[in-house]
Amino acid sequence: MDFGHSPKTRQYIDRVSGFMTSQVLPREREYITALRDQQDRWASIPSVIDELKAKARTAGLWNLFLPDPTYGAGLTNTEYAPLAELMGRSLIAPEIFNCNAPDTGNAEVLLHYGSDDQRNRWMEPLLRGEIRSAFCMTEPDVASSDAANMAATAGVDGDTVVLNGHKWWSTGIGHPDCRFVIFMGLTDPDAPRHARHSMVLVPLDTPGVRIERMLPVYGYLDEPYGHGEVSFSDVRLPLDAVIAGPGRGSEIAQGRLGPGRIHHCMRLIGLAENALELACRRAASRTAFGKPLANLGGNRERIAKARIAIDQARLHVLHAAWLLDTVGAAGAISELSQVKAAVPTMACEVIDMAIQLHGGAGLSDDFPLAAAMAAARSLRLADGPDEVHLGVIARTELGRYRTRETA
Repeated sequence: MDFGHSPKTRQYIDRVSGFMTSQVLPREREYITALRDQQDRWASIPSVIDELKAKARTAGLWNLFLPDPTYGAGLTNTEYAPLAELMGRSLIAPEIFNCNAPDTGNAEVLLHYGSDDQRNRWMEPLLRGEIRSAFCMTEPDVASSDAANMAATAGVDGDTVVLNGHKWWSTGIGHPDCRFVIFMGLTDPDAPRHARHSMVLVPLDTPGVRIERMLPVYGYLDEPYGHGEVSFSDVRLPLDAVIAGPGRGSEIAQGRLGPGRIHHCMRLIGLAENALELACRRAASRTAFGKPLANLGGNRERIAKARIAIDQARLHVLHAAWLLDTVGAAGAISELSQVKAAVPTMACEVIDMAIQLHGGAGLSDDFPLAAAMAAARSLRLADGPDEVHLGVIARTELGRYRTRETA
């Protein structure tokens, strides 16, 4: 296997890295300060974001996640993965390059499953960076790790679809530019298991849609994106708001998850790299008991193990991305679950080590480590908790032996 990046990928790595160094990272503190100074952090976005987005688009660093060259850079999952890692080092970079979740997944859903009207109305403004979106699937009253438990409904009534239900952890719904959500609900409980649900495009201002509250993660509300609890009460929409037709929600969900897991994992690797860099700088510059922190309490070994863990995770995810590109999601089911279970755990461990080296400062907002821990820990639940992915991996492994025994 060739572990080298293609010339095309290397060119994009250099361009994204240069833009991050010269444009994004120097202005991150300006963004954070401006947001904190706003009386209402949900009302508007500091102007630096639009300034940087315009520069990124002019530089041709836009929609890099999208493999379709008509709308994006035409990169494969393997080619995009190192760019997602670079973006993961910054709080604001994913939006600057129009590569922010869940907008990326929603755009891919519309590209592959949406009608021409749905693409024109929602996907194209999303890909121009003019609007944002959210995804409403998880529910507070059932164990959402099992999609079969879903209680929210998307019932067909003649030429309309009627939505009722209660969703939460709808990331991005607090953004002032959020204009629509994709709602997943039960349409036909008597249909085969994978044909019961539908996905529906819902304008956020539709009567009956109500944002009940924004949910904190370890005290962080993640403004201005946020994670919302949302109720849908007799929300009535034309039947053409259903994506690809009733009953295809599970099919769409599976198609959405493969690339998204690669994106999440590579951004987390970037987050872990940033934490390790902060840890090393702290360990080399701080002195206690007459020695640098690096020479105390096994810290050298901790730093070394963090380097090993990050590099292992990167190769693991790149292999999964390569499989996704070459054999498709169906042929990479185990590997996609492997990285989704392994990488958030690795990132949590590296970030925790960095927090420990920073002492009390690591728990404060003076460094980005506490917020990084909140983000990494939440991703052990997002897109399926660890236990679900471990179950998939085990089923795949055991299936091989059952096949052999049967033969």
